[in-house]
This record gives sequence, structure tokens and C-alpha cells, in this order.
Amino acid sequence: MKMRKASVVSAVLFAALAIGLVPQGIRSARAQNIGDRTVSGTVLDDASKPVVSATVYIKDQKTKSIRSFTSLANGHYYFAQVNKAKDFDLWAEKDGKKSAVKTVSSWDARTDFISDLKLK
Repeated sequence: MKMRKASVVSAVLFAALAIGLVPQGIRSARAQNIGDRTVSGTVLDDASKPVVSATVYIKDQKTKSIRSFTSLANGHYYFAQVNKAKDFDLWAEKDGKKSAVKTVSSWDARTDFISDLKLK
């Protein structure tokens, strides 16, 4: 039975990780990207006051799938189960105003990504 090249490479890499042949920095970086994170913050207007009922979007950069959240009375938004191994775009919109797009990067090891979004 033939093994595919990708399977062989994965098996070799896994074995190297297991017996300590891969430098610590690479092992640590790989481990940080496992699991989910939360993404949260507050939507703000030009005067830095909370914006109620703004739509906050989080878009998977690879699959282009989008999730949304409507900001609460205190302007707060929250996304759970955001895959740490993927990159996402994050922005808010309301009444024709839009925040800058922020990137939630797979290189960012934080489990809780907190970012305020200011509408302009």
C-alpha cells in the first residue's frame, strides 16, 4: 500500500516533534495555533461613545465565510469559537459608516482577542 507524500511528511514531522528534533521555538509556535479563541470589543462612534445595534462582521480570509453580531446596548460585541489556526477580517458597520478592517491573525497566540472598532 502506497502512502501519499503529504502523509509521509506529516508522519516524519510528528516523529521529529515527539523525540525533540525540532527546535523549541517551532514547537511553541505550532502549539499556539491549536484550538479556538474569543474575539470581542466595543463599537465606538467618532466621539468614542458606544454604538448600539451596529453589525460586526468576522470573515474567514480563506473560505470567505462570514459571521455577524449586533452590538449590544453598551456597544459590546462577542464571537466565540474563532479558530486560532485561521486568519480573519473584522469590521463594523452602521448607517453607512464603517470601521477600519482589522486582521485577527493565526500568528497571534492570544486566546482572547479584544479590539475596539471605531466607525467613520
